[in-house]
Amino acid sequence: MASMNDKDYYAILGVDKDASTEDIRKAFQQKARKLHPDVNKAPDAEEKFKEVSEAYAVLSDSEKRSRYDAMRSGSPFSGPTGSTGSPYAGGYGGGDPFGWGFPFGTNGYARRSSTRGRSRSYNPRVGSDVVFDLTVDAATAQKGASRGVTYQRYAACEVCQGKGSVQTEHSETCPTCHGTGRISVDLTGLFGFGVMDMECPECEGTGRVVADPCEACGGSGRVLTASEVVVNVPAGSHDGDLIRVKGMGNAGTNGSASGDFVCRVVVPEERLDPYQAMGFQILGFDVPFLVFGALANTLSGLLAFIVVIAVVGAVFVVRGGGFKSNSHWWRNALASLGNGATTGLLIALLTVSMFSCTAASPGTRYYGFLW
Repeated sequence: MASMNDKDYYAILGVDKDASTEDIRKAFQQKARKLHPDVNKAPDAEEKFKEVSEAYAVLSDSEKRSRYDAMRSGSPFSGPTGSTGSPYAGGYGGGDPFGWGFPFGTNGYARRSSTRGRSRSYNPRVGSDVVFDLTVDAATAQKGASRGVTYQRYAACEVCQGKGSVQTEHSETCPTCHGTGRISVDLTGLFGFGVMDMECPECEGTGRVVADPCEACGGSGRVLTASEVVVNVPAGSHDGDLIRVKGMGNAGTNGSASGDFVCRVVVPEERLDPYQAMGFQILGFDVPFLVFGALANTLSGLLAFIVVIAVVGAVFVVRGGGFKSNSHWWRNALASLGNGATTGLLIALLTVSMFSCTAASPGTRYYGFLW
């Protein structure tokens, strides 16, 4: 069997040495479909399929690709941290070793959405909500209003009607992984990794693929577009109220249901400045220590601490602006004060318990309960 140095993985995949990760991915998909033993009955098809998989496993990972290039050129390998060493040393860290990124967004499938135009993976998922902040003044919030909003979202593809496939109604088993969603690549002797189990790049781990991907959406069933919606702000609305428009969020993949457009009403006159919110939380944090000090007759010992905390909280409140007269502003201020008091109460109880336990001498006996 040829050694790693003797193999030209770029030639095996048919890509240039400066090919991007996406070009390498596409090349592997094309060759894997042709060479898969279930499709190609040639005697050497299985061996070539393994060779192509090996090439992809190396070139799709930036660190292993750097090692491979260094070994081919005879130069030492410089890892991501800039340290120079043997190309066989180390390995790769956890997380996502193939550099495809982690899922993000409210429902965790945005990573797949970002690559949908380049993969025929069949992965039906309900679309996520689109959250939009609509700012109105207090007078408008009280009397109500209608506002038109233009925003970007994933909408159902008009060419394939959101299915991802124009001609075929149903998905098919992935020919690369045979429906398992994973492929095993024998890398025995390659950096000491042995057999490597990896997500199938053809179906992205789902085990199913779109038989004839739509050219417009790439098989996902949705495309990024600009949409418009009219939001009706009811009379008597307040800061933080939510207005939901059904079905106007991101479209689901492969024909799944769409999310909603969620409009969050923002009324600046009723909203605490971030500094004010922090200041009220700090003042609330101070209250339990003031109460405990008064009840335990230790207020004089805690006075310096209480005063410093109160001054810091007051500075934050003043920095955030003046006090406002509307009731919702004060309601938000009291909510922040309560949040701070809850935190302060927990810490105060913990502090009192610790001091009570450490104050006891080794031979002292206590009867009753500690409050």
